Amino acid sequence: MDDWIDRLAGSLGEEPISPEELGAVLRLARDVAHGVERKLAPVSTYLAGVHAGRTAAAGGTRAHALRRAVEEAGRLIPEPAEGSGADGDGSGGHH
Repeated sequence: MDDWIDRLAGSLGEEPISPEELGAVLRLARDVAHGVERKLAPVSTYLAGVHAGRTAAAGGTRAHALRRAVEEAGRLIPEPAEGSGADGDGSGGHH
C-alpha cells in the first residue's frame, strides 16, 4: 500500500506522505466516518489536503497544516450520544 501511495505522490509531482501524515489522514477519515457520516470521510481528507497544500504554498509546513486540520475536524465531530451503544457492549444502550 505504501508503495502505491508513494508512486501516486510521485506521479503528481508531490513529495511522498510521511508515516505520521498517513496515520493522521487515516484517523481523520475513520473519525469522520464514525462520528459524522461515512460519505464525508474522503471529503474531509480532501479538505485537509487542500489546507495543507495552501499553507505550504504560503511558506508554512505541510505537517503543521495537516495537524491543524485534523485538530479542527476533531473539534467539530459531535460526541456520541448517551445510550448510543458507543460503549462497545453491543447493547445499543438498552439494558
